[in-house]
Amino acid sequence: MVCEEIRLVKPTLGLKNEALEYRQEHFDFGEQIINGSELFDKIASYEEWLEKVIANASTKTVDPNWVFTDTFFAVRVSDHKMIGIVDLRYELNDFLKDLGHCGYSVRPSERRKGYATEILRQICVVAREHGLKQLQLSAAKDNVASIKTIEKNGGKYCRSFTFENEEGYVYFIQV
Repeated sequence: MVCEEIRLVKPTLGLKNEALEYRQEHFDFGEQIINGSELFDKIASYEEWLEKVIANASTKTVDPNWVFTDTFFAVRVSDHKMIGIVDLRYELNDFLKDLGHCGYSVRPSERRKGYATEILRQICVVAREHGLKQLQLSAAKDNVASIKTIEKNGGKYCRSFTFENEEGYVYFIQV
């Protein structure tokens, strides 16, 4: 199966049910971490999470322990199903210096169809529109799917790093 058209949309209260179903699919698949979700995997209340996402999307209200970030749901145009989530961090702090400008994930039932590659392609366009010249991304050494996604979007290997006793690779994409 191939990737159908998707659109990046900002989270809203109206997308609560779709978002909760998306999160639950990750949990049912045994995944407790949802990359690119701005901690959606850690907060029980969708409304509380949405408040934080909206606050972090403004330089005036961003959490002082976070960075200016936009979070998007990747929604399939044909059936409005939430396929993935991605966040774009416009700056890096000490915590993010190895992790990079964005994280993304695709729901388990929709993987291996090209959606991650398309999500990253679209977030590169958003980054360019916001004046970024390049994105730094990272992937765990054994996350072959993410490494391929980054490379398909022009990612060039820069260096290795260790995070929580796991080796990862840092890549740069010119946007």
